[in-house]
Amino acid sequence: MSSPRFRGIVTLLHTRPFPARGFASPHLSPSPAPLPSRAPLSNIVTLTLTSTSPSHRRHFTSTPATMAATEATLRKFFQSPQYAVVGASTNTQKYGFKVFRWYVDHNLPVTPVNPTSKSIPVAGVEYPTVASLSELEKPTETGISFITPPPVTLKTLKEAKELGVPAVFLQPGTFNDEVLSFAEENFNAVVVGDGGWGGEGWCVLVDGERGLKAAGKL
Repeated sequence: MSSPRFRGIVTLLHTRPFPARGFASPHLSPSPAPLPSRAPLSNIVTLTLTSTSPSHRRHFTSTPATMAATEATLRKFFQSPQYAVVGASTNTQKYGFKVFRWYVDHNLPVTPVNPTSKSIPVAGVEYPTVASLSELEKPTETGISFITPPPVTLKTLKEAKELGVPAVFLQPGTFNDEVLSFAEENFNAVVVGDGGWGGEGWCVLVDGERGLKAAGKL
């Protein structure tokens, strides 16, 4: 199966004028007139990618305004009094373990959500799990990190909505279009998608400390 083709449009607008430059040519006089400088423009950089494949039609625009909005959402997520990690794992090689350990290492009140393991061991300490979000003590005060396949993410998001969970953080690989639509319509803060300091999108392991600092917790 051939890979989807993309049409790209990149608009670069710079704050400084391009310098006037001359050039030398054996067919011209030694001192040609310089090229005219261009007027100053704004500093917005816009990237638009549109897939020609119907199943991959997505539109991404990155501007200072949208980045600032997501940074604000990151701060709001980490203002949560408590946290839970859906997909927390006992396998130290999996992101379900790494993300859960990140919360533990930063001394944050976090609950692992795993229906098949009774506890998650970190540095010799066993952290009891809950089988579902309904077992959380205060779901309305809990920010939820997801490290699950999209179908599981969607099912758990529906449970989170019923419980009044205010904020969610969807790791790369945990969502599809249906998950995105549901999350954005039903939660106060949704950290997801392109952005952050990593190469794959917003990630607790990469962007979490920045969120904690913004929330005044670090």
